[in-house]
Amino acid sequence: MSRWLLTLLIAATACGRSRAADPPAPALSPIETWISERQEQLQRLYTDLHAHPELSFQEVETSRRIADELRKAGAKVTTGVGKLGVVGVIENGPGPVVLVRSDMDALPVTERTGLPYASQAKATDPLGRVVGVMHACGHDVHMTCLVGTANWLAEHKGDWSGTVVLIAQPAEETIGGARKMLDDGLYQRFPKPDFALALHCKADSPVGDVLYRPGPMLASSTSLNVTIRGKGGHGAMPHRTVDPIVLAALAILDFQTIVSREIEPIQPAVVTVGSIHGGEKHNIISDEVKLQLTLRSYSETVRLQLIEGIERRAKALAVAHKAPPPSVEVQEHTPATINRPELVARVTPFLKKALGDGHVQLVDPVMGAEDFALYAEGDVPIMMFWIGTVPPQRIEEAISKGVDLPGLHSSLYHPEPAGSIATGVRAMTAAVSGLLPPKPKP
Repeated sequence: MSRWLLTLLIAATACGRSRAADPPAPALSPIETWISERQEQLQRLYTDLHAHPELSFQEVETSRRIADELRKAGAKVTTGVGKLGVVGVIENGPGPVVLVRSDMDALPVTERTGLPYASQAKATDPLGRVVGVMHACGHDVHMTCLVGTANWLAEHKGDWSGTVVLIAQPAEETIGGARKMLDDGLYQRFPKPDFALALHCKADSPVGDVLYRPGPMLASSTSLNVTIRGKGGHGAMPHRTVDPIVLAALAILDFQTIVSREIEPIQPAVVTVGSIHGGEKHNIISDEVKLQLTLRSYSETVRLQLIEGIERRAKALAVAHKAPPPSVEVQEHTPATINRPELVARVTPFLKKALGDGHVQLVDPVMGAEDFALYAEGDVPIMMFWIGTVPPQRIEEAISKGVDLPGLHSSLYHPEPAGSIATGVRAMTAAVSGLLPPKPKP
């Protein structure tokens, strides 16, 4: 036998031994198998929802689609709750009531992802403007996970006992949908939950991970409209006017001292002026300037302190400059999302068992806001958790280039659909089924 042939045989034998020694791939869990078998179906739903977004309180086709999907899953469905909300109920014997909430609305954002299923939708916003519309906050993922969770629970009724209430809520982005549904008798017309759960996409965490936080997770949000008034006139004769644009500029700077000099330093607080409108022409001093602010805090005391500080400063400026009194109006408000620590302590082991300890992480709170907080009314324990939606290689590439990933509400944000949906369904089914007792054996 030639030397090269002997060498080849030895190498082949060694390679065969190496392959034989490789451990077999781990078997898929029942939920992983179930998701794998329905991945194409769930992804079709996701891409359809993504391609056809609708603005807040305009979710006519979206609510119809989700209602149909919940009916097909076997839920008893009621539509038109709080205008466009959908409620699906799956009753399965005695036991607790668990509410699972998803939101449906999209944002007035023109999509720039370049995806084959990217939104081309346009709509008229409440101000009468024609705007692009995009699911830039992951609500398409949230709805798909809701439908996937409903189907899994319906197909595994032999494993749990109790009642599941599935919510597709309109108008989260304008923090009005939860209030509408609750005011329409959500907790009176349907089983009141013992626990309320929700998930939310996270734009800077790896797909496959779940992130949680006991206590404050998201801040309260207050939208404030401030009108600074003056006395208009010719731009060349400012001495005969009271210039509201100058007053507005002073006010904007002064508002920031509320956080830096009046709020206790260890209390998180944000004052952001997101919009300023005043004047029509170069040489005309206008009569008024309108400001739109968002205020964020975890504490109700701090929130009220921010509002009072803005009112006091705006009025003081008017007095100092002999201007007409300003107006300060709260347009909308949603409280801080505070996860009930006892519920988080119960649910976290279920998440770790389903996804693995390394994929369930404790995270810091953020100053974003969510009207899911309102589901805590009537002393209902609530828990929202994040799901990572970005492939690790995309995160590594951004880090290597020194650039930020597109965040939520960005025209470039796009979750990795298959992994994000699979993680969301695995996490939510684990949480719900963990809170519900096993079905009694006959």
